[in-house]
Amino acid sequence: MNHPTSILSEMQNTFHPSVQSQEKDPSQPSKTRYFVRLTLLTLVLIGTTISSQGQQVNLQQVLNESKQNYPLLKAKQAEVTSAQRRVKSANTEYLPNVIIQDQYTYATNNSVTGAFYPNEGTAISPSGGIRPDNIYQGVFGSFTTALLEWKIINFGKVAANVQAARNEMARSQLEYENELFQQQIRVIDSYLLLLISQKLVTVQRSNLERARIFREVVASGVSSGMRPGVDSSLANAEYTKAQLLLLESQRNEKAQRLRLSELTGNLQDSLAVDSMSFYTKLPIIPAGASSIQNNPLLRLYQAQTSAAEARSIAVRRSFRPSISFLAAGWARGSGVSNKDDSYRTDFASGVNYQVYNYMIGISTRWNLTSIFKVHNDYQSEKAQLQRYQELYNDQSLKLNRQFRESEMQFALTLDQARLAPVQLNAARRAMNQARARYESGLTDLPTVMQSLLTLNRAEVDQYVAISNAWRSLLLQAAATGDLSLFLNQLN
Repeated sequence: MNHPTSILSEMQNTFHPSVQSQEKDPSQPSKTRYFVRLTLLTLVLIGTTISSQGQQVNLQQVLNESKQNYPLLKAKQAEVTSAQRRVKSANTEYLPNVIIQDQYTYATNNSVTGAFYPNEGTAISPSGGIRPDNIYQGVFGSFTTALLEWKIINFGKVAANVQAARNEMARSQLEYENELFQQQIRVIDSYLLLLISQKLVTVQRSNLERARIFREVVASGVSSGMRPGVDSSLANAEYTKAQLLLLESQRNEKAQRLRLSELTGNLQDSLAVDSMSFYTKLPIIPAGASSIQNNPLLRLYQAQTSAAEARSIAVRRSFRPSISFLAAGWARGSGVSNKDDSYRTDFASGVNYQVYNYMIGISTRWNLTSIFKVHNDYQSEKAQLQRYQELYNDQSLKLNRQFRESEMQFALTLDQARLAPVQLNAARRAMNQARARYESGLTDLPTVMQSLLTLNRAEVDQYVAISNAWRSLLLQAAATGDLSLFLNQLN
């Protein structure tokens, strides 16, 4: 978000051109004609504003659309759903493992007495007949197993994994909430910038009409010989400059409209927004805005710290043993008879079971040498925990500074917004006096041009000051993490 006061200087630099070396030729129609044209201009601007009201959207509608459609928020929601599934997955570790297998094979069955070592965990059955000669005639075989393994005692390993998954889910949820909050801040700030851009277009359009009417006044005076020809050149130059200012303000308005529509997730050129009560009243100093502890960003860093702590506990407990209850049953068939070692090569002889077995028991498994890996992983997670704690402290410092700065900026911009009407009224009086003196021949054209420039700047300052007051309040809401400080003042 742009600094509330920096936009003031940027807009002033953009819309307040210098009056040095401007040359124009004024003319002098009647005062009645001048006032009639200004009145018609005002009626046209009011009619244009009223005709567009039916298609306008207010701030709450824009916020809702952004929440529903912005792709980054949808991505964060998907991450939350993923984390919720990981919690459910971690809870399944409490369930027993039940493995069922049924196989049919065609193989030889030669064997020999002696031990063997499986090939990286893959063991081909060494069972078979022990004979002096190998028989290479294959027979069909079958093998069916059912195995249940239930880790009834795991010394807190599963509970630690579940808690780590829950903390990670909480972190994902807070990350979404923080992103939503930051997105709302961006949308509101862009909304305010679009409003001020629209107001400045209106100001520059009014300035262009004043320059056009004054150019005609000057041209009439030059054509009648009452004014020097150089006044006409100055008036033409001022009119052209007013055209350039209007084009620049329109460019800024269109760019800001695209920016706001991008934040809603629906890029469009025709987004029209309601000015609501932003330019009919000034915000007031909010009550109770004195803490940053509920800021979503701080809560996110705190959740990251908790998640890192839970992971470190899970890693440390992973070294502990497990005690499992075992139950198994299996049946086996073979084309080789277990009675007389005779061969039968038909499929039916191989799939008919010849022997049946069952097993129950308790198993304890403990990988003692994993302590070295677990120790290093645990120290790594402890370092991550310290990292997140320091990041929390860093963000807390920044938000405290931002909150104090926002209080100062809000008070300052309120004072500026209260003084802006005084400046505008003075500029209007100066403009009327300079015009009257010029029409009476008591002053020169550069003095009138300077009063025109001063009036244009005062009109711009009027809207910019009000906008900066609201943006300063938004900055304060962003620091505290409480958007109601801003939205409640619109009700």
